[in-house]
Amino acid sequence: METVATSRSHGGTQGVYTHQSAETGTPMTFSVFVPDHAPGAKLPVLWYLSGLTCTHANVTEKGEYRAACAEAGIVFVAPDTSPRGPVVPDDDGYDFGQGAGFYVDAVQAPWASHYRMRSYIERELPELIAQHFPADMGRQGITGHSMGGHGALTMALRNPGRFRSVSAFSPIVSPMNCPWGEKALDGYLGPDKATWREYDACTLIEDGARLPALLVDQGDADTFLHEQLKTGLLVMAARKAGIPATIRMQPGYDHSYYFISSFMADHVAWHAERLNA
Repeated sequence: METVATSRSHGGTQGVYTHQSAETGTPMTFSVFVPDHAPGAKLPVLWYLSGLTCTHANVTEKGEYRAACAEAGIVFVAPDTSPRGPVVPDDDGYDFGQGAGFYVDAVQAPWASHYRMRSYIERELPELIAQHFPADMGRQGITGHSMGGHGALTMALRNPGRFRSVSAFSPIVSPMNCPWGEKALDGYLGPDKATWREYDACTLIEDGARLPALLVDQGDADTFLHEQLKTGLLVMAARKAGIPATIRMQPGYDHSYYFISSFMADHVAWHAERLNA
């Protein structure tokens, strides 16, 4: 692992790092905020998965999480959304290829050789974080935005007991039932929709996966709400499964980081309550 840059902020250290990933076969960049802490202390970890077109930099620069994480004593980790570079296949659209890994392990050529974001986030990067940072991997939470909200929900549902807290901003709740998801899952996984189910939060819940609790914020002025995000499907799935879910429609808010940053402190506090219990 190499350090790209570090800066002091809110009584902690914001760093950007890179390493050669065995899963993606490419260099991968991520950011980590570490609050000041007592020598030898281990801090809980909050993962943030970003949305389409984003890198680690979007939330790092615009997410406004550092003050809340410093107060709560939480390490904040922001990975990239896909492998990148000249050897990595890409697509002309913003919603597939580089910047749009959808947190899946691709099985279709030519994507399968590099697009392994599920394994990268679920296995490889956590091992690196545990090795190099004061992280208590027994106290992990996960959140994300849009495509990253999809990633956060599905990773938590597939790994029961791993995450003490789960939240999302404007998540794609059912990729099997929206144009973004259909394009991504068909391209990365192929046409057999049975293989898509493990990457769809609503079908994972339908198939028996559960969360201890859930917090979701969604802007009601989000132009992607009705065609792509379909928050109501998650409301129905959680209610039917008996999952305690606080799903808030925020009046006047859109899909941007103006929205995310407005409610980031709420989410950090919600995670802190569960991670520090």
